[in-house]
Amino acid sequence: MVFDLFPNQVIRSTTKTDKTLTLKPSPQWKTIAQYNLGVIYHEGIGVPRNYKIAAKWWKRVAEQGDADAQYILGKLYLEGQGVSQDGKMAVKWWSLAAEQGFADSQYNLGGMHHDGYGVPQDHKMAVEWWKLAAEQGFASAQHNLGVMYHDGLGVPQDDEHAAKCWKLAAEQGDVEAQYALALAYHEGSGIPQDDKSAMKWLRLAVAQGDAEAQQFLDWLLAMAAEKKEITDLRYKQLEFDFGIPPVN
Repeated sequence: MVFDLFPNQVIRSTTKTDKTLTLKPSPQWKTIAQYNLGVIYHEGIGVPRNYKIAAKWWKRVAEQGDADAQYILGKLYLEGQGVSQDGKMAVKWWSLAAEQGFADSQYNLGGMHHDGYGVPQDHKMAVEWWKLAAEQGFASAQHNLGVMYHDGLGVPQDDEHAAKCWKLAAEQGDVEAQYALALAYHEGSGIPQDDKSAMKWLRLAVAQGDAEAQQFLDWLLAMAAEKKEITDLRYKQLEFDFGIPPVN
């Protein structure tokens, strides 16, 4: 059975991160009241759900520089929820939030530049935005950076850097990064070859329900068992031929 290196390592969808909408407490009562009205109408809390009214309130807050509202408004434009679907407008609002250090927006901008949606496709810009999000510990951005380094998209090809990015994400419980890191260990891609470490990360991915990780782990275990059996047979033959005692 042959496993291709990184068969399922693909750049994730821009909409991978869905932030839970909650009411905001703050002394800035006017701005926060407007933000919370957006949440109330979007979620239908005590009023009929109305995405258009929600978008109207969030736009008012976004225009005042609120990064949360700018992020949400960008997502509404991406999905056409309460506003006309418009990738360029999504990029506009996410850019404003991203410039304030808002990691979710930085991550999403990376996806837009990678896919060429709302902006011309630009892998270098995708990498730059994902780097900013990754520096804030954003696991999905770390995973995507690993893919970009592995594939040499927007950056020079660098398996060692790819493995480092995947390790950062894997340590946060990112299942795709755990699988990628396991494969890197098995192939010795960017890190020393080590099937024990590969199995460790595969087991963590399996614990999260990853079917490919289970399949690959089963294969590695079978290969390890076969290798041990062959080794045992060789020692038995040496013992028989030359009287060499078996190694326990």
